[in-house]
Amino acid sequence: MNEEKTIHNRGAATKMLTESALFVALAIVLSLFKMAQWPYGGSITLGSMIPIALISLKYRFGWSLLTAMAYSLIQMMLGFYAPPVENLLYYSLMILLDYVVAFSVLSLSGPIYRKLNQGLPVRLRLMTSMLICFVLRFFCHFASGIIIWGTYAPEGQPVWLYSLVYNGPYMLGECIIGAVILLIAGKTIINLFMGSK
Repeated sequence: MNEEKTIHNRGAATKMLTESALFVALAIVLSLFKMAQWPYGGSITLGSMIPIALISLKYRFGWSLLTAMAYSLIQMMLGFYAPPVENLLYYSLMILLDYVVAFSVLSLSGPIYRKLNQGLPVRLRLMTSMLICFVLRFFCHFASGIIIWGTYAPEGQPVWLYSLVYNGPYMLGECIIGAVILLIAGKTIINLFMGSK
């Protein structure tokens, strides 16, 4: 009996690892389809945040956080832009704000989705949980724009305004594309993905 349980647990762990790896790969592929590209790394992609959020919907928070962090490190390897002031503090802050924390907030999508009123339509719950994650990610990039990238602000322009003007449009575009995808296919995605648990 214990042997059968062990085999079952190994099978479940293998499935979880395989699914997560496939969804990270899908997120990376979607991130390569850029509708618009900003200097220093900002871009509007083809819904690249959605696969990571789906892992959060299906699996426990700790696992989805680990998956989101892995995705953030791969994103950093694919397109790292050195900060304008080259010292250890700025590098550390940039890695945290523009990559690790910014993408790790996607792991909150599942807990937020589960906390929302169960009587709400699935699409609305999905879109709300994703919107909150988008806003959290925006604040990471916004803070980075003020603390790290503010030296690029035109003379006389407040750094907060520079960060807002730089980060706002691409994050809004990313949010709109994600919302459209979830509005059209959200319920189907949930039924297919969550049904395979």
